[in-house]
This record gives sequence, structure tokens and C-alpha cells, in this order.
Amino acid sequence: MIYLDYAATTPVNDEVMASYIKVTKEYIGNTHSIHKLGVESKKLYDDATKQIADLFNVMENEIIYTSGATEANNMAIIGTCIANHKRGNHIIVSMLEHPSVYKMCDYLETLGFKVSYVKNLDNGMIDMNDLKSLITDETILVSICAVNSEVGVRQSLKSIRQVIKKENMNTLLHSDMTQAIGKYTINIHDVDLATMSSHKIYGPKGIGLLYRNSKVNVAPIIHGSTKYNEIRPGTVPLPLVVAFSKALRIALTDVEKRESFVKKLNERIINHFSKDETILVNNTVYSIPYIINISLSNVKSETMVHALEQHDIYVSTSTACSSSELSASVMAIYKDKKRAMSTLRISLSYLTSSEDVTNFLKVFDEEYEKLKAIN
Repeated sequence: MIYLDYAATTPVNDEVMASYIKVTKEYIGNTHSIHKLGVESKKLYDDATKQIADLFNVMENEIIYTSGATEANNMAIIGTCIANHKRGNHIIVSMLEHPSVYKMCDYLETLGFKVSYVKNLDNGMIDMNDLKSLITDETILVSICAVNSEVGVRQSLKSIRQVIKKENMNTLLHSDMTQAIGKYTINIHDVDLATMSSHKIYGPKGIGLLYRNSKVNVAPIIHGSTKYNEIRPGTVPLPLVVAFSKALRIALTDVEKRESFVKKLNERIINHFSKDETILVNNTVYSIPYIINISLSNVKSETMVHALEQHDIYVSTSTACSSSELSASVMAIYKDKKRAMSTLRISLSYLTSSEDVTNFLKVFDEEYEKLKAIN
């Protein structure tokens, strides 16, 4: 098998899985229980949380566990708006967000909030002048992803924050960092709120987290027992927390070395595609090497996905959550509907081998020629 859909999800690391199994078998106590088993579980929970906090140089009470990035984004965007509605009713998001973010914006509009969509430049970067012009005294939140999930454009969150705070010191900056963690060195202090997910970094599905600066107010969107966490109540999924902590420690090790390796694979693939005039490369100079996006001029992208699948090779059309739909990100950058309707995303990993790339390109060429001939 040649797996090239790492931006959609990743296989669980063996060490991470071992941690999950060990905790599941040996720590059966509920962290809320006062007996010995509960106390032991609570200590393990605290240790895992401290390890995550130390990795990002934040306080432990600034970490809120969720079921994944979608819940974390809901908590960050909707929870922040509800908690701060007395200060204003305006939020700003980019045109390069994960599809789930726009659903949240639609919901907020039904509650009376106003949503503005900041423009991006031709290279995918946020148009700082447009951002500046959109911020008002009523703007309570700006949400811009660190790395776009379709074309991989990496935003300068530090610069974005500077623009925001200069215009309105009270405006908060949230960033979905799901596609950024483990791919390059980030500074979580560039934002007020950040979200991430375990299954994108070789951890188990079903857990993510929200980083919330302790000075930021977030209203709970789930209500229940609040013994340890008034924002996200409920029984702690201890095996998932420990596994996530392990996955993060591994993901944040040798980041630059892995990025350098993946960059070489990326260059091989893009150089290969660039030789075919019927293939348009949608990446920009600001795209991270882990994500490659192309448009096929003569073949439907879904057809190509299934053709490769017959050879046990796996890529995707856009994000896993919006397959078979127009790529909003490609549309936002290139303003070309036909181009945005025929995208393929190839996402790489440090686990991808040079041989994988060679075999993928060989099969791709063969299948693409067959499909072009049919069309």
C-alpha cells in the first residue's frame, strides 16, 4: 500500500498505541473518584497534561481536551462569541478555513453575529490591508488557520496578530493548527486560542484539544459535571489523553529534520507534474511541503482517485470532510471554478519513502494517460 492521504488522517504510532492499551488495561479508575484507583488515574491525567503544557510552554489549566478539532473549533469560535457578546457581535474568518468553520459561522449569524471574510492575496497569504479594514470596535474574534488543509498555505500568525492588536487590542485571534502541528516549529503564544487533533499526528481518533489563554473567556457549549473543567465537562478519556500526550511528544521531535526530508519528496513530485501542461499545480511559495494540490484538466479527480485505488494507492480530492465538492481554497486563490472542481490532494509524511514516490508517479502517469485517452 502507498498511503498519500496523511492530511486526512494518520496511522497510529506503535508507541502511542502501546500507551493507549497499557492505560486502558491498568488504569480503570475514574479520575473523579476519590478512592485509590481514581487517585492513580487522576495523577496520570495530571502528568500527561503537564507534559503537553510543557511542550507548548503554557499552563496546564490552559489546555482543554475535546473529542477532536471540530469540537475544539466550535468551542473556540462559538464559545468565545457567546462569552464576549457584550463587547461586540462581529467576527472575521479567512476564505481558506476548514469547511466546518463556515458551518459555525452560519450558526452564529442565526444568533445575530456578523461575519466578515477576509481576502487573501494571489499567493494564499492573508491580505493584511483588507484585514485591517475589516476590524472594528465590535470585532471580538478573528479565526485564521495556521496551515490550509487543501493547498497547505502557511500563514504568518505573528504578523496577523500584530495587525489585529494594533487595530483593536480586545480582538482575539484563534487559529486551527490541526495541519501545522509536527510539520514545522510553531509558537502557540502567537494566538489567544488554538485547536489541534490527535489523529493528524499519529495518535488515536476521538481526542483533540483547545489551547485557551487563561485571560480569555470561553462559554461552555456542553453542560454537565464540572468537577475539573467548567468549559468541557464529562468523564476524562484517560487512555486517549495519555496517548495524545505521547503522540505530541513524538510529533514535536526532529521537526526540522522530517520537514527537510519531506521537502525533497515534494520537489520530486511537483517537478514531475510541472512537465505536463494538462496538470496545474495549486501550491504557492507559502505552501508547506507536506501538502501537494493539483488540478487535472481532462480527467475528473474522483475518477483518478479510484483509478489509483485499484493499485492500492490512496490520495484524496480535497479535505476528507468535503470530498467531491468544489475546493473552496483553490477557488479563493485562483478564482477559477473549473480548476477548483478538479483537484487532487497528495499529502506526505516522514513515513513516505522515496520508493513510494517513484511507484506512485509511475502508476499515476499510466492511469492518467489511459483516462485522458478515454475522454
